[in-house]
Amino acid sequence: MRTIAGLVFPGFETLDLFGPIEMFGLLQDEFSISIVAEHSGEVVSAQGQRVCVDRALGNAGNFDMLLIPGGPGTRTELANPAVLDWLKTASANAEVTMSVCTGSVLLARAGLLDGRRATSNKMSFAWVREQGPDVNWVAEARWVEDGRLFTSSGVSAGMDMSLAVISRLLDRAAADKVAQIAEYEWHDDAARDPFAGLYGLG
Repeated sequence: MRTIAGLVFPGFETLDLFGPIEMFGLLQDEFSISIVAEHSGEVVSAQGQRVCVDRALGNAGNFDMLLIPGGPGTRTELANPAVLDWLKTASANAEVTMSVCTGSVLLARAGLLDGRRATSNKMSFAWVREQGPDVNWVAEARWVEDGRLFTSSGVSAGMDMSLAVISRLLDRAAADKVAQIAEYEWHDDAARDPFAGLYGLG
């Protein structure tokens, strides 16, 4: 059983978090998911939903996997030392660290992506590059795997990435089964990114 911490903050993107959670959550014998945030209580997403926090960062403990969503709230969290410090410590103890969309900016600002390959939301790619000048940003990628770090493109790409993580940690058959149960058409080619060209990045 691997434990997963899904980080939330005011203004996080709903599908960035709950798309991957759906995939991992379909394997309840393999993954246990907790929602973590700087403070206990509730956190409001960019879409207005209130999410209940399981653990505050100060007493969250260690997790096997981290899931960092993006969303407009990342622009505030870039200057939040509580979140950035937690990311540094938690990622050092984790088997896998994942980000979706502009969540990669938080990993970059925490220094976790320096010298590594990564990707992010293509609509915000120019801004993302500015926040992580020491990162090898890959413009045309649905997701990027660099060692134990996985970063995905925008929003729905997090589901493709999470299936890739399941395939790596378990096997391809498990990932295919999850996609089938979710009735989701898995884009399993990490380099296939139809949105890069749309925003002039291809």
